[in-house]
Amino acid sequence: MDSIVAPCGLDCVKCDAYVATQKDDRAALAAVAEKWSKQFHAAFTADAVRCDGCHATTGVQIGHCAECNVRLCAVGRGYRTCAECGDFGCEKVQWFFSNVPGTRERLEALRKR
Repeated sequence: MDSIVAPCGLDCVKCDAYVATQKDDRAALAAVAEKWSKQFHAAFTADAVRCDGCHATTGVQIGHCAECNVRLCAVGRGYRTCAECGDFGCEKVQWFFSNVPGTRERLEALRKR
């Protein structure tokens, strides 16, 4: 699979948590949890970072999915990604654009299609 673009522009197939979950690699999940705990100044566990992707409606999702404003907004408006939205680039997705390289560009490429 080449790409699964999340509402915010993340590419799930390049996400360490997604990759480790799909491989059922507990050691890699623990490493992601440790990395994210330091990066985001929060306590993550291996189970908390298990994820089948932002578009999954069954299976596992990172605990944050239930409260992610970007994902909740896109789903609530019936969009697969923010690229479909008339309010593209709103304050809800700006954090990703500023902190996660490639998210804006990935969504802008989808908008051009």
